Amino acid sequence: MKIDAAVVPIEKAHQSIGKEVTIRGWIYRKRSSGGKAFVVLRDVSGTVQCVVDKAKVGEKEWKAIDDAYLESSAIIKGVPKKDERAPGGVELEVQDLLIVHSGEQFPITEYQSAEFLLDVRHLWLRSQRMVNIMKARSHMFRYARDFLDKNGFFEITPPLITNAGGETGSSMFEVEYFGQKVYLTESSQLYAEAMVPVLEKVYSFAPSFRAEKSRTTKHLTEYWHLEPEAAYFDNKKNMEFQEKFVSNIANTLAKEDPEILKYFEVDPDKLAKIKPPFKRLTYEQALKVLNEKGSKKKWGDDFGVEDERLLTEHEKAPIFVYYWPKEIKPFYMPINPKDERTVLCADMLAPQGHGEIIGGSERIWKLDDLMERLAEVEMAQGVKFDRKKYSWWIDLRKYGSVPHSGFGLGMERVIKWMLNLDHIRDAIPFPRLINRVAP
Repeated sequence: MKIDAAVVPIEKAHQSIGKEVTIRGWIYRKRSSGGKAFVVLRDVSGTVQCVVDKAKVGEKEWKAIDDAYLESSAIIKGVPKKDERAPGGVELEVQDLLIVHSGEQFPITEYQSAEFLLDVRHLWLRSQRMVNIMKARSHMFRYARDFLDKNGFFEITPPLITNAGGETGSSMFEVEYFGQKVYLTESSQLYAEAMVPVLEKVYSFAPSFRAEKSRTTKHLTEYWHLEPEAAYFDNKKNMEFQEKFVSNIANTLAKEDPEILKYFEVDPDKLAKIKPPFKRLTYEQALKVLNEKGSKKKWGDDFGVEDERLLTEHEKAPIFVYYWPKEIKPFYMPINPKDERTVLCADMLAPQGHGEIIGGSERIWKLDDLMERLAEVEMAQGVKFDRKKYSWWIDLRKYGSVPHSGFGLGMERVIKWMLNLDHIRDAIPFPRLINRVAP
């Protein structure tokens, strides 16, 4: 059998009952009984059970399939037939086969530890669980981009190496760069702001890096960060756009990928029913809810994983917590004129305790207001803001500045929520955690 034989996807083979087809993929399962080998072959489109009868293939082909390890790559020709006993209700009677590469015995067996599966992540990605997550991830990236493109946003490509932070700069990875100290970006927001007078509505979709020593189920040190920025959006309009955006991803996933959702025991109808407007709580109202549930949080405290769980455990859609205390939010957020203890911002929390997925705000767009806010932050925190590093960004307030807002969305957190994953590490092919940088 030739290695360049014309092939069809396994999914199409299921629809070609009684017709000769050639498929190719990897051996997912294999067992032998009474001169027959039952081989489940997988490709990106699905799986099919192939029956190899020793009496109907050559001795060379039989030995090849008999010796082949799991995950060996193979090309198989045969005729699909309906058989309710077979996985998926279809079985392929093999006429010819070629083991492209048998390799070595596959190291992953049943009941492996999470740490071992992370050690062999490059191989564990082949599991049906990870295949379905990676499919959903790719689709959700496309759904996100499609929605932004259709709403007049332009994608931009900011640098990932910077000498200035997006927020405090305190949680950034330092890098030696030809003799000078620079950082891996924690946010592309500042560069997106520079593009607002150019294209008005923009977004970056790129990795961000956080040097936070957090050991929770929702933290990665490297993640994919979607950051839109738009001229003439205030905090209200920003929140309204966010809920439409997130609803669209959920609704499209439910419509286009119901089988993936069912694999993870997620009811597609639940995602299909997520619609704006989302529930809104001011920080003060959220604090009251937490205290009623036994929390000891006080004004000025940030919310942790347990607080987010308490706020969203019975919710069916995301909620907003808005108007946060100015002391715990970045310097670029404007003071709320209705309550000068707070700033014009909002966080979106996913339901059922999956936690924060979006942080957004208006941006201070007037130079005098920014300088005043920076001075206030410096006095409160006892630190000096490095105006030289941020001079180009401050410049934006000198030349045709306009009101604008933006937000940052962690895609892995959205994937974790919508697929109801236990840990964010499964939402990305090769997770980077505080104790893991390989493979």
